[in-house]
Amino acid sequence: MHPILFEIPGINFPLRSFGLMVMIGFLVGSHFLTRWGARGAAKPETVVEGYAALPMWILVGIIAGARAMYVVVEVLRGDAVGQKFIDDPMSMLFVWEGGLVMYGGAIGGILGAWWCTNKHKLAFSHAMDLGVTAAFLGLAFGRVGCLLVGDDFGSVVPEAQASLPFPITIRVPEVLAEHSLFGEENAGKVLWCTQIWMSLNALMLFFIGRFWLLPRRRFGGQVAGTLLFLYSFGRFGIEIFRGDAIRGVWFEGMVSTSQLISIVVALITGSYLLLRLTQRQTPEQIGGFAPGQVPPGPDAEAEAE
Repeated sequence: MHPILFEIPGINFPLRSFGLMVMIGFLVGSHFLTRWGARGAAKPETVVEGYAALPMWILVGIIAGARAMYVVVEVLRGDAVGQKFIDDPMSMLFVWEGGLVMYGGAIGGILGAWWCTNKHKLAFSHAMDLGVTAAFLGLAFGRVGCLLVGDDFGSVVPEAQASLPFPITIRVPEVLAEHSLFGEENAGKVLWCTQIWMSLNALMLFFIGRFWLLPRRRFGGQVAGTLLFLYSFGRFGIEIFRGDAIRGVWFEGMVSTSQLISIVVALITGSYLLLRLTQRQTPEQIGGFAPGQVPPGPDAEAEAE
């Protein structure tokens, strides 16, 4: 585990592995989103500005949403962390101290995307399809950062499965690195490697979205809805093996905060997809793009008119 990779000489500024991996994930996802955004547009120059601004608005929404949900969950739980936020409201802004919830980030990112697409007159549903697909590739990198810093760790593996190899399980070092989030109670123990499971889950969803769903979509928003629907099931299952109860558990530990949100996301996205797929589609809505290609969005049609 390497929470801090090294300190920048002269200023003694630590380069944290989690921040580096999140930054790499954001840059990779942004690269694909902006490249796909102008593809197929009748006049790419008219939409390139909007898609160039989109990643930054999404980033602001992700950070704000992820932090806000963490704060709300901790306050509702009524524990020491929640009380700290009540006593010192300014501490809600201290994101560098840790405390971000992925689902909150997703909601914030969607709101940021909505604001940007509305401002630049882009098709929101098309941007969502591209953005969610690219976001899962970025998430795959970010979860590697979780492993390096010891965040989002799994529960202790039963003795019978303790010999399973990485990336199914991981043995925590006897002596934890400084700033590790594994916790002294897990030192030397074998845990489920849930961080890498979440990376692999995100990577799989990226490939499903990019190479299967986008070339075959029947309406704007179908890809985003399908990927979020699938993610909710994967996340619910992985949560069963999570060991960081600090993230919030409910009903005497029966379900975690993320599992509750997964249920809500599955119901919303499932209902949306069922409603849209049962509607009669016109040939223009169905599309018919070559496999492996990212289809042009409604922005191209709007320009052509």
